[in-house]
Amino acid sequence: MDQQYHQILQLKQELSVPARILITTHQGPDGDAIGSSLALYLFLRKTGHDVAVVTPNDYPDFLQWLPCNEHVVNYMRQKAIAEEWIEKAGYIFHLDYNQLKRSADMTHSLSQAQAVRILIDHHPDPSLTAKYFFSETEASSTCELLYGIMKQWDAALIDRDVATCIYTGMMTDTGCFCYRNTGVQTFLAASELMKYNIDRPKIYENVYDNFSAQRMRLMGYCLNSKMEVFPEYKTALISLSLEEQQQYDFVVGDSEGFVNMPLSIRGIRFAAFFLEKEDKIKISFRSKGSFPTNRFAQKHFKGGGHLNASGGETRWPLEKTLQAFRELLPLYGEELNGEQ
Repeated sequence: MDQQYHQILQLKQELSVPARILITTHQGPDGDAIGSSLALYLFLRKTGHDVAVVTPNDYPDFLQWLPCNEHVVNYMRQKAIAEEWIEKAGYIFHLDYNQLKRSADMTHSLSQAQAVRILIDHHPDPSLTAKYFFSETEASSTCELLYGIMKQWDAALIDRDVATCIYTGMMTDTGCFCYRNTGVQTFLAASELMKYNIDRPKIYENVYDNFSAQRMRLMGYCLNSKMEVFPEYKTALISLSLEEQQQYDFVVGDSEGFVNMPLSIRGIRFAAFFLEKEDKIKISFRSKGSFPTNRFAQKHFKGGGHLNASGGETRWPLEKTLQAFRELLPLYGEELNGEQ
């Protein structure tokens, strides 16, 4: 019997009676994180479980239209409620992250929890241990992986709302099904989800056509004034300081996708985006071809992720972080200029 299917049957049997279940995801939740969390929330609620979704912090407005979003508990804003759920949960799902530190301020409480753990994730190099372990780096997204699990668990529990959440996560994590992580199974899953009468154009509109005018001006400013191009290394970067964010009334999610924009320049293979926070510099990396952004992030910026999409951070000032990145580029010149 397939190991994953055996795990699903075992988990389904263990959850055949109502339980208190907590669903968690990573800091700065994206479409895949929120989509998978709410899809699982809806799915498990149908079987009589007491379920909660807890996120470490805020996430963009363009994801807050998803079904049952109003029930999400934000640890940063509702700490007492979140802590009670962590302490009293009988089961904890870890979705779209495989290292406990990625849960940020929730890390300590989650590490102390006595609940049965279930991991569902598609990132490489997992370090989080769980009784039920669904980790597939070949999957385009956690949502795609979760959809496969749901079908084997009980396909009758999948409805339009669940399908909408799953499709949103798949769409956002594949760049509208354009990234290299989009395989045959991804398209097959997407076509199956359409059978649930999801409003595909509306989902796209809600996510990608839902920004403020100030965000559009910010994007123009970044491209005109904050983009640095290093053609000799096929690299470009964009940076944004706290002061600049304030000038454009920055809100969570406004810089979504900015890291990808330099990759539209002919010849650019590696792009980085540096966002200044109160206590750190958050860095996003993207690449084309075989350049491993995850290894680069892990080695130099305490990060990690996928081959072509990863992140990291520093506790240095913004300019020092930028200079450190610039000084690293000559070390990777041969690799960046090699075959894609």
